[in-house]
Amino acid sequence: MTNAQHDSDSNKAWSGRFSEPVSDLVKRYTASVDFDRRMAAQDIRGSLAHARMLARQAIISAADLAAIESGMERIAGEIARGEFNWNLDDEDVHLNIEKRLTALIGDAGKRLHTGRSRNDQVATDIRLWLRDAIDTILELIGDFQHALLDLAEHHAETPLPGFTHLQVAQPVTFGHHLLAYFEMTRRDAERFSDCRKRVNRLPLGAAALAGTTFPIDREFVARELGFDEVCFNSLDAVSDRDFAIEFCAAAALLMTHLSRLSEELILWMSPRVGFIDLADRFCTGSSIMPQKKNPDVPELVRGKTGRVNGSLIGLLTLMKGQPLAYNKDNQEDKEPLFDTADTIIDTLRIYADMLGSREENGERVFNVRVKPEAMAAALRQGYATATDLADYLVKKGLPFRDAHEAVARAVREAERQGVDLPELPLATLQEFSPLIAEDVFAVLTVAGSLAARNHVGGTAPAQVRAAIARARLCLAPGR
Repeated sequence: MTNAQHDSDSNKAWSGRFSEPVSDLVKRYTASVDFDRRMAAQDIRGSLAHARMLARQAIISAADLAAIESGMERIAGEIARGEFNWNLDDEDVHLNIEKRLTALIGDAGKRLHTGRSRNDQVATDIRLWLRDAIDTILELIGDFQHALLDLAEHHAETPLPGFTHLQVAQPVTFGHHLLAYFEMTRRDAERFSDCRKRVNRLPLGAAALAGTTFPIDREFVARELGFDEVCFNSLDAVSDRDFAIEFCAAAALLMTHLSRLSEELILWMSPRVGFIDLADRFCTGSSIMPQKKNPDVPELVRGKTGRVNGSLIGLLTLMKGQPLAYNKDNQEDKEPLFDTADTIIDTLRIYADMLGSREENGERVFNVRVKPEAMAAALRQGYATATDLADYLVKKGLPFRDAHEAVARAVREAERQGVDLPELPLATLQEFSPLIAEDVFAVLTVAGSLAARNHVGGTAPAQVRAAIARARLCLAPGR
C-alpha cells in the first residue's frame, strides 16, 4: 500500500478495520454521492438539529456547537454557489459534508457524529427530502385542479358523448367529464397527505440499529425538524422504507389517472374523432410528414406512467427479502424515489399549463380547444338518448324490461333507416309502444337528456356548476 493510498483510505469513517484500500471499481459501484447529494440541504438541517441536541445534553460543548453551525453555514453557501467539491472517495453526501466540516473546523467536526450512525442519518435525510417533495406535489395537484376547473366551467353546458366500451352511451357535458379527473386527483391529494403522516416520523437516535449509550433527547430533535413523532423501534427506524413504497404507490395512481386523461386527449385530437385540438406548443411535427401535429406531451405522460410503476415494483422487490436491520441494498431506494418525485412534479407542472388558458386580443383562450360541433355530430351517430326513451316509457307505466325491448327495436329501425331516434316519425315510434306521444321529442333531445339528470353527481349543467363550486371550496386556502 502506498502512502497516498493509506492516507486516502484512512480518511474513511470505518478505515481502521481494513488492511487494504477499497478498489476503484468497488468505490464506483458502491458510491451514492452522484445522486444522494441532492439531499445536502436536508443533511445539513438534520446535522444542525443533532448538534444542538448534543450541546443541550452536554455531550458536546457550546464552542463545538458554534463551530459546527458556522462551518455548516459556509458549506451550505458553497453548495448553493456550486463551489463544493463532491468527492467519489467519500462515498455519499453525508461523508462529503462531514469531511469538509472537519477540514474547516477541526475536531469539533469529528464530534458531530457522536450518538448517530449513517443508518439513521440517511433515513432522516430521505424523510426530510420526501416531506418537502410531498408538499410541492400537493401544491402542484392544486394548480392542476384549478386549471381543470376553469376548463370545466367554460364547458359546463357543452354536450359530449359519454362512452362505455368506447361506444357512445349517453350524453354528458364536457365539464362533467373533466370533473371525473378532479375527483381522481382529489383522492390522489388525500393519499399524499396521508402518506406524509408516516413520512414525518424521526429515525434519528436509532443509530446503527440498537440506539445509543449517550443521553440523547430524540423528542427535541423531532421538534427542531418539524417531525410529528419519533420512530419507536430502533431496528425498524433504520430499515423501514414503507414510506417510500407508499409514496411511489400514490405516485403510480396519480400517473395512472393522468395517463387515462392523456389517452383521451390523444384520442379526441385524432382527426377520426376531432373533439379537441391542443395548443401548438404542446405538440411536435414529423420529420417526413409535413401535415402532422403530434400530441407528444400526453403521449409522454402515458409513457412515463410505466416508468413510475416500475419504480414502485423496484422498491417492493428491493425490500421483500431483507432481514433486519439496515442493509446496503437500501442505497438503491433513492434513485427510483427521486426519479418518481421528479417525474410527477414535472408532469403536474406541464399538465396544469396544458389545461390552462391565456389572453389573446382581450379574450380568454384555452390551450385545449374544444370542437362542440364534432361532439354533437358524434352524439347524433350513437343513439345516445335511447335510455331516455326507455325511462320515458317506464314513467308512462311500462315495466323497464319491456321498455328496454321496445327501445331496442326502435333503435334497430332507426339504424335501418340511417337516422337518429329523434328523426323517426311519431307514427313509427308508436309502432313500438302505444304509450309514446308527442311529448317524447323533448325527451329525445340531447339538451333534454342532460337537464333530466339533475341530481348530485349528475351531468345536468346546473349540477356541473354546483360541483365546480364545491370543488373550488375544497381548494380554498385553509381547507
